[in-house]
Amino acid sequence: MLSTEDFTHFPQQMWEKVLSKVKKAVVFMDDKCAEALHWGGGAAILLEAGARNLREFSSFEACGVNEPKAVFVVSTLLKGRTVDIIKDIISLSHFQYCVVFTTVSHSVHLFANNVTTEMEGNPVFEQFEEKLCEWMGNMNYTAEVMHAPVVFAPVSQQLLLTPMFAHLFPLLSSDLDSINAKRPEKKRFGGLVDIDMHSLPYELQVEIKSLASTLNSLFEATGTREESFAVGPMSRIIAGELASHPQAKNRRKTAQNKASIIFVDRTMDLTGAVGHHGDNLAEKILTVLKPLPGHVTDVQVDMLELTSVQRTPHSQTTLAPGCLAQPQSPAAQSLWESMLTNKHKEGVMEVRRQLVETASKEKLPIKMSMGRVTPEQLCSYMQLFRSNWVALESHCGVLQLGLATAQALRHPSLPRWDACLAFERLLLQALGDSDFPAVLKQLLPLMKPRGGEDSTASGSRSREDECGPDELILLLVYLYSLADEAQPADQDSEEVELEKLERELIGALTLVITRETELSPLLQKLTGCASPEELTTERAHTAVDKMFETLRGLSHSRDHLKQLRSVYTASDGVHQATYCPFLRQILEEVFHPDRLECPDIEHMSGGLTDLLKTGFSMFMKVSRPHPSDNPLLFLFLVGGVSPSELRLIKETVTTHKPGTQVLVLSTRLLRPTDVPELLFTTQRLQPDIGV
Repeated sequence: MLSTEDFTHFPQQMWEKVLSKVKKAVVFMDDKCAEALHWGGGAAILLEAGARNLREFSSFEACGVNEPKAVFVVSTLLKGRTVDIIKDIISLSHFQYCVVFTTVSHSVHLFANNVTTEMEGNPVFEQFEEKLCEWMGNMNYTAEVMHAPVVFAPVSQQLLLTPMFAHLFPLLSSDLDSINAKRPEKKRFGGLVDIDMHSLPYELQVEIKSLASTLNSLFEATGTREESFAVGPMSRIIAGELASHPQAKNRRKTAQNKASIIFVDRTMDLTGAVGHHGDNLAEKILTVLKPLPGHVTDVQVDMLELTSVQRTPHSQTTLAPGCLAQPQSPAAQSLWESMLTNKHKEGVMEVRRQLVETASKEKLPIKMSMGRVTPEQLCSYMQLFRSNWVALESHCGVLQLGLATAQALRHPSLPRWDACLAFERLLLQALGDSDFPAVLKQLLPLMKPRGGEDSTASGSRSREDECGPDELILLLVYLYSLADEAQPADQDSEEVELEKLERELIGALTLVITRETELSPLLQKLTGCASPEELTTERAHTAVDKMFETLRGLSHSRDHLKQLRSVYTASDGVHQATYCPFLRQILEEVFHPDRLECPDIEHMSGGLTDLLKTGFSMFMKVSRPHPSDNPLLFLFLVGGVSPSELRLIKETVTTHKPGTQVLVLSTRLLRPTDVPELLFTTQRLQPDIGV
């Protein structure tokens, strides 16, 4: 029987195909493939396999006469901009042997080239091989083009991410309007659940087909027959595409192993993604530290404290940053698992324990101290390694995670986490007592420019714990995602009041944004401006206005569900109002001892057989597939999963069905601020597929 470990080893197996071709080659790799490699072994495995160098996939790169072999690894179609970059690099170099690996399968290339019939061989790849020889200047030179699904990043034993699909996000109400605008009036869709694959824009169809093909590769390599289930409109489309994938039909006939996979739209529960209730160390580290350049998940860790370099304004550019991914260090990987899936306090205690143990092994003069773990204490342990280069090199992975912890704990923006958590709890209580406009109105007093007279007068301790525009946007998403949970009121008067209140909030938030002395990455993406000097009041107002258009649709995300429609439990006078995570509800349904059939978890892989069973079930009892039928369960979160949700999944499974193997697949590991970026700034209907 397969275990989750067999699937977490799959990414390394796929890289073997690439490694077999890199000997004596210069490797050019795009950011998304580089991120997958970063978590699955890093550049070290390429160099150990004989690669001469690893370079950015860019038109500004080239090789010398003494570098005759190149390997390209790309995450896009072999069309458009990708082809131009490959041509530019080859034209400026002296290659005699070129190998191109693309993560996009040949069947998707056929679809992208409007070829609907199945063809023998790989004609698209063969034509591209001829082009490579042309660009090298000699048709007798060697060119190879092949598919390698190096898509998955093994972030932990419990989680596989797909950096290639990091910006894939479920459809929103505003997307329904865009799709309907291009259709005849009689053929317009009534809701998101009615949208089918063929009605989506071409770029999004290509991306979904590519994801289905990638999942098929995963199941094919492990000899697995999957039963697919879906919760949410986008999940239905993806699961349906996987079920009808041409190669998948043949695989299911011979596969020896069985697994269930449940696709879940992130929009079914945005409250859990933007909320600050996740008591998790990794989530705080990912939120407060700067992202590693070119990466979606990993962050920069300042390594200066492990050196004798003086801290100056330019010292950060002197030393390369550390990171969280430590695939070469088993001790660091074990520590990362604890940080990712345990509570905050447990994670911090484990960091201290590992540092003390490591220093003791190296016989460093460590001074033990009990009680609360402080960043200063952690730094004092790590500074002991400065004078011992052998120990520093041996334990660099654990030290980087220790530094990340210390830097997050003393980060000036961390107090805002607790401030947001406190306000979210107040809003939760208010939802059970008031109508939505009355609850929303409680955000108005917070909509003040930071560091102004109003904030000083309100008794705020410092600029650090004041809610800035990023936190205000998160609170708005949090509240609008729970709007349906508020007490009902007279519909007409509520709409008038809400419209007036939203105008006030739009004006107030516009002022807050325009008064910022520095624009955060979220504000830069939201407004399209890199600096406050570029940002006009008009541009800020337009961006906030569009944001509220999207917010209004969030409360209807679960309208089509029959059973799992709420993520909120109101106060009963004894217990406080609480947020009930959607993922926990799904898992409780899946592992219910009576194997009850939940109408919201839709079975997708039955095809004609399932339709026949549906017909027979009208007059006789028919056994339908259930997610708990199989020994292995995959949860695919379309749009991202947060570290605190990973802990929630682990705890729920342990409570309800200990011993069950669950592996989480997702498009990205979410920070709270990622959600507004995906909601308000991503071109969901036209993703960048390299064309």
